[in-house]
Amino acid sequence: MTAARDGGFTTESKRLLDPIDRISEILFGLLMAVTILGSLSIATAGRDEVRTVLIAALGCNLAWGLVDAVMYLVRRLTEKTHNHVLGELLRGADGPAAHRIITRALPPGVAPLLGPAEIEAMHARLLALPAARPRLDGQDFLSALGVFLLVVVATFPVVLPFVLVSDLPTAMKFSRYVTVAMLFAAGHELGRYAGHPRPFVTGVLMALLGVALILAIMALGG
Repeated sequence: MTAARDGGFTTESKRLLDPIDRISEILFGLLMAVTILGSLSIATAGRDEVRTVLIAALGCNLAWGLVDAVMYLVRRLTEKTHNHVLGELLRGADGPAAHRIITRALPPGVAPLLGPAEIEAMHARLLALPAARPRLDGQDFLSALGVFLLVVVATFPVVLPFVLVSDLPTAMKFSRYVTVAMLFAAGHELGRYAGHPRPFVTGVLMALLGVALILAIMALGG
């Protein structure tokens, strides 16, 4: 838990989105696009049907990118309001009660590492912060735009083969190769961010998991 401009417990990161959020949005857009492309019948599809499916994939990701961006803003405002309420509770609490509030707000793995002196120092810093009304700021809207763009942009690598290659089976093959490569790259980056000693392994596991998810979504009619 760290002090923030919100009058609560979370800081505004210099990054618009952290690596996990960025990769998660890319994977979401990728899975959505691949699922829609999976509805193409290689044996019978003509160019008109291919065009319709490509437009559907882009339209779906535009819609879900917008939904995801709006829900990101809802989440941010909820977090800021929660932090503001906790800050107000601290201002009206005595020492022991304030320490309990701070301890409960800390991540589970952090709270046991802090003693009374650290908690009191944190309490003093939190009390020194201005009590700002929770609201969305420019960075929140930029981050929401980033969420929208990541979901939409993830569509293009998997649909591009259908634009560049006239033979449908070949285009589908290239699209699947691109999908697996993107899944591997996402898993590799998650592994690096997590400090995994062999991010190549997390890349392979993410590729396998992504393929399994795509098959499950298609089997369920998604």
